[in-house]
Amino acid sequence: MAKTEESKPLHVAMVLSPGIGHLIPLTEFAKRLVINHPKFEVTIFIPNDGSPMKYPKQLLQALPKSISTIFLPPVSFDDLPHNVDVETKIVLSLVRSVPALKHSLKVLLESTRLVAVVVDLFGIEPVSDICKELGIIMPYIFFPTSAMMLQLLFHMPKFDQTFSCESFSDLVEPLELPGCVPLHGRDVPDPLRDKNCMAYEGTVQLGRCYSMAAGIMVNSFVELQQSAFKALMMNQGQIPAVYPVGPLVQTGSSNGGVNESNNCCLKWLNEQPDGSVVYVSFGSGGTLSNRQMNELAMGLEMSGQRFLWVVKSPNDKAKNATFFSVESVDDDDPVHFLPNGFLERTKGVDGSSTKSLAKVAEIWNDHGK
Repeated sequence: MAKTEESKPLHVAMVLSPGIGHLIPLTEFAKRLVINHPKFEVTIFIPNDGSPMKYPKQLLQALPKSISTIFLPPVSFDDLPHNVDVETKIVLSLVRSVPALKHSLKVLLESTRLVAVVVDLFGIEPVSDICKELGIIMPYIFFPTSAMMLQLLFHMPKFDQTFSCESFSDLVEPLELPGCVPLHGRDVPDPLRDKNCMAYEGTVQLGRCYSMAAGIMVNSFVELQQSAFKALMMNQGQIPAVYPVGPLVQTGSSNGGVNESNNCCLKWLNEQPDGSVVYVSFGSGGTLSNRQMNELAMGLEMSGQRFLWVVKSPNDKAKNATFFSVESVDDDDPVHFLPNGFLERTKGVDGSSTKSLAKVAEIWNDHGK
């Protein structure tokens, strides 16, 4: 006997943006949803930009059974210049996945009780178009960064029209954002700082499109950014409802257990006095140049502080070289690029290093951050 619509489980579709830094918080949100509300099932749609899938697949295999994943067909970037911005590739990976995503959402709509669609911060425009065409409720946005960044995106269309300068770095006076500290133009994130940047117009367009969302869920909490959230919530009616749902941090291990390297770091960390360790990480995508790597190593050594450093191979061409892949660029000898004798000299100050962000997330989380 066929199930009636009411007897089907409540289903949520989530559309991911490429990059480990987007994958982890959205999957953690999905886990929290199905754990706190067992009546829900989730399907996560993952665009395929051609990056290695080893780590994402390990992480996804550990998800609860009520969360399923669908990898969309790979898209090609052969027509793009080699130096194209990461943000441009992210948006294009979603835009070029629209036909496959539309088909998959249509199948999901016909076979489940689809009650909501959630998109990562870059996917609102293409996914909204699909929802309109299929007659689905407009998507919610999952915003994995801060309330202040959300305020900036909402205000960028106005700033774009107000200031004629080519770069916000040229502004003498800081930008004013409701509920936030004044933001100097030089501190505006890269894709929004310079109007000649390839990703500039597309990122400003996000701020225009966010008003289409059914609501925005932010991976933060009111106590951390009270004035920023208050300003956002006071503006509701002009912008979608904003829901603080964080902090969402990676729980458990991507491969089902803590390996020997992690055990070593965790043992060392537990032996240190509370509040005594400096944690050094530039996220899943951030990479340093060789010069920056040497400067940072020298600074840590000269500080005499205990530290836990997420070390990745330097890259002199791109500051986000590992955005689409969590692994270090060079796995054979992950610390050959550090200054000669650095590891030996820092043993006296209890320095510790590891080569991949994935290998320390659970360690820092277990220790209460």
